[in-house]
Amino acid sequence: MSERLAKFIARAGVCSRRQAEELISQQRVSVNGEVVNTPAFNVDGGEDIRIDGEKLPKADNVRMWVYYKPTGLVTTHKDEQGRQTVFDNLPAGLPRVISVGRLDLNSEGLLLLTNSGELSRRLELPSNSWSRRYKVKVHGRLNQDKLAALEKGITVDGVVYGAIKAEVDSEQGTNAWLTVTLQEGKNREIRKVMKFLGLDVARLIRVSYGPFQLGSLKKGEVREIPQKVLREQLGGKLN
Repeated sequence: MSERLAKFIARAGVCSRRQAEELISQQRVSVNGEVVNTPAFNVDGGEDIRIDGEKLPKADNVRMWVYYKPTGLVTTHKDEQGRQTVFDNLPAGLPRVISVGRLDLNSEGLLLLTNSGELSRRLELPSNSWSRRYKVKVHGRLNQDKLAALEKGITVDGVVYGAIKAEVDSEQGTNAWLTVTLQEGKNREIRKVMKFLGLDVARLIRVSYGPFQLGSLKKGEVREIPQKVLREQLGGKLN
């Protein structure tokens, strides 16, 4: 059964589908020795497909890992500022992987990794509406009414944020730990919203992403999600 070339490249774990489309438009992809210049090109997998002259690796079974990202790492394969990346610091033995979404430099906790660029793209779609849960240490005076009002959504500096559930776990003086749950996960959303409420974020740890939990993982550790669990939780998204 044939499929679009960009999707086939993404399933091989080389990059996301969008990035594959860009490679094709840049005329860096060839099929059976001929350069392809349009994303509207189908393959059945039996062709000699190359990127920049390098043969496309054979698509592996779709796999996924939970990784405890430490602070101080950027979630990118190559950083223009020369900072250390998540992918520079993964344990040995993993195949080439792509992250599902990101965590910023100063955030830590659960980061999903997969060898499938196509799956990564699917899981990042807003239509998935997956909840993300964080443990957040803040400094400042809490206002319970303002925290409760976050469930109705809030606009900060012209950016509209959807419902955010913020629960107080503990409070001592001007320091507190919150459990914050949201679905959108816009850029630095929690930090910006807390700053708007007069709270400084001292630590931010993602503990769950959709059905997947950080559990007992320690910083820098990675745990593969069993195939049975992937099939139960992702269903048709694996196809």
